[in-house]
Amino acid sequence: MFKELYYKSLKLAAHKSSKFFLGLISFIESFIFPIPPDVLIIPMTIAKRKQWLKIALIATVCSVLGACLGYFIGYVFFNEIGIKIFELYNVDNTSFLKNKVSTEGGVIAWMTLLAIAGFTPVPFKLLTITSGFVHFNFLYFIIISFITRGSRFFIIAFLIGNFGPAMKKIIEKKLLLVSVIISIILIIFAYFVYNFLIKFTS
Repeated sequence: MFKELYYKSLKLAAHKSSKFFLGLISFIESFIFPIPPDVLIIPMTIAKRKQWLKIALIATVCSVLGACLGYFIGYVFFNEIGIKIFELYNVDNTSFLKNKVSTEGGVIAWMTLLAIAGFTPVPFKLLTITSGFVHFNFLYFIIISFITRGSRFFIIAFLIGNFGPAMKKIIEKKLLLVSVIISIILIIFAYFVYNFLIKFTS
């Protein structure tokens, strides 16, 4: 099923309304859809290299909006909708997560998970829903989602837009490694920002 969705998504990149479909897929991928926006971003940017900034921006904004809906689902409708989405990905027993973020260490751990999921193949949608379920700080949630998702999409679009289709294979092979490195840097930065905010507000 996922393969069929992948090829159908790929075809949308050549459609005259490709930007609309990019926004739609970026939105729904953040809380349920299994195919990442990269599938459209890469061919769209190859075809329209000068529009790489616009393509990345559409993907980022729509992805964060979708993440907010995922958060809302987890916050309000976790038992009715959230669990069913988790079942689609063969994940169960999520109730223990509330205790994981009840301490400062838990908050940092959750920020770390969100940052990694925003960049890597770890299902971002499961983290957006669970963030709402555990009542994770919404402001931190938006900031982390925006930074990680935006960085990922802008890196891909920038490389393709400025260096052409030759970057496609490198991105496909090295994106995970580069993403993890950037995630670690962002996590360290987020940790210091979090500590500063705690001290500033206390």
